[in-house]
Formats: sequence, structure tokens, C-alpha cells
Amino acid sequence: MIAEATLPRRYAASHDEDGPVDVHAVAIEGPLDLRSTLRPLHGRFAEDGWWLTARTPDGPATLHVARSRDEVHGRAWGKGGGWLLDRLGAITGLDDDPALFVTDDPIVSEVHRTHPGRRFGRTDLVFDSLLVAICGQKVTGREAIAAMRGLYRRFGDPAPGPFEQLRLPPHPERMAVTGYHEFHPLHLERRRAELIRAVSARANEIDALSESSPSQAAVFLQTFNGVAEWTSAKTLAVSHGDPDQVAVGDFHYKHIVVHHLTGRDRGTDEEMLDLLEPFRPHRGRVIRLLHILGHEPSFGPRLSPRDITRM
Repeated sequence: MIAEATLPRRYAASHDEDGPVDVHAVAIEGPLDLRSTLRPLHGRFAEDGWWLTARTPDGPATLHVARSRDEVHGRAWGKGGGWLLDRLGAITGLDDDPALFVTDDPIVSEVHRTHPGRRFGRTDLVFDSLLVAICGQKVTGREAIAAMRGLYRRFGDPAPGPFEQLRLPPHPERMAVTGYHEFHPLHLERRRAELIRAVSARANEIDALSESSPSQAAVFLQTFNGVAEWTSAKTLAVSHGDPDQVAVGDFHYKHIVVHHLTGRDRGTDEEMLDLLEPFRPHRGRVIRLLHILGHEPSFGPRLSPRDITRM
């Protein structure tokens, strides 16, 4: 899911037959802000940690992540549990080393110095990340959340493990054969519905992109009509943990970058790209760092949410 959700501390077991996979632990080297690292990865936070469900190549799985002082701990359920545990370090950002990013820009270097534990996690779940990105195209965050929740209810299944409330991501084969009009009650208009149907029909090819470089994966993703730079960047920042992805066309990013790096209130995508060029291959990291400093000044009309189900 794309939204944080509060899950109860105590819960009744619902899928004990799947059995938990042995707990796996990874040593933490260097600063790690686990919450900010996991927040972009479409899981769910609870009082006892963070939960992610997935349809892995080995089967469905649920992952629970928590940390101690010196280690990140993972527990997993389902046939794909081992697949997720093998990637525990990557998912929690421990394969990303922010110390490799060095800049003499005074603004960026200071926020980077004061937030050293913000890392890029990598899920290797390309299709799941793409689906979230598509739901977020040209809509408010509230609309995107409503669309994802609708897809989980309609096309998801109960997730393995102890949480009745958790569901697996939407099943691509079922979405691929569902008429676009049946997505309308799920807060998805025809354009996004048709795109979801198209990518769902090739979900296996899309997931195989985890073995490709971000640039190669972007080329493939953008062969779909309706997937451009914004969608592929949003996808690959999560699936590949790529700190250089820039979501060109985002409503806020161009203004945030231009405002904090030049002092001007508004900017264009072209200006943003010019300002970020010296920061390659960490342009996406710089955007996240500048986002900490706050949004650009607010004025003028904002994007208003729509209730697609009533149209």
C-alpha cells in the first residue's frame, strides 16, 4: 500500500499454516533512519515495526521489519518469505551508502550532514512499484490512495502470516482480463485503467527488469503508452533503489529544487534538471534532501481531488 496505516499491536493469527520463516538479521553499518528509508517503499507501519506484502517469484509473502540498536531484524511468512529475507539489507537501505555522496553545495551538503541516515531502499518488485506509480498519475495523494485501496480490495488476496488485515498486492492476471469500466468504482478512470490492464498483461516481463540497470528498465517501461519519465522514475526509485531518478513532471519537485537552490518561488522542469545535473548520480537523493527543508511557497490554485466513482 502507498499510505501509512496503523495496525493494532495485538492481533489474532489467521494463516498459521504458512509458518514464519526463521528470523534474519543484518548488521547496521553507519547511520540509518529506518522509518524515512522505508516510507517510500509502499509498506505499512505499525507500532511494532513495518510490514510489506508481495507476490515474489517464489510465491506470496509477508515481511515484518524491526530494528535493535545494531541490527535490522526481519520475519517472513509464505512461500516467498525467503526471497524477501534474502533482500532484507537492500530493502532497508543497508546496501545504499549515503557517504558516497559528496557535494560542495552549501545548502545540500548541510541537510545531507544533518540527515545522514536517510537511505534508498530497494525492493526488486518492479510491477508492484509501477502499479503504485500509475495510480498516482496526475491526481492528488488522496485519490492515489483511494485507487490503490480499491485495487487491493478487488484484486488482492489475504496475505500469509499473522495479520488478518494485510492483503497481497493486486493479482496482475486478474487485472489484465478485467474490463476498464470495472475499474471505475475503484477510483480509476479509463486512461489509467487501460494502462493497468496493459502492464498487468506483461507483469512477468516487468518484474524481470529487476535484473536490468535502471536506464535499461526505464527504456522498457516507457514503451507503454502512458508511462513517461515521471512514472518510470517513481517506479525505479523504489524497485531499484536508484538515487539518481528524477520524476520530471511532478507538481512540486521543480518548485522545491528551484526554490531551495536559487531562492525563487517557482521553476520549470528544465530549470530543475539544469540545477540537478552537477549532482549526478544522486539527483533523486538531492530532491529527497531538499524536500526535508519544506515545500515551495504556496500560492495560486492547487490540484483538487475528484470523485471518479460519481462521474
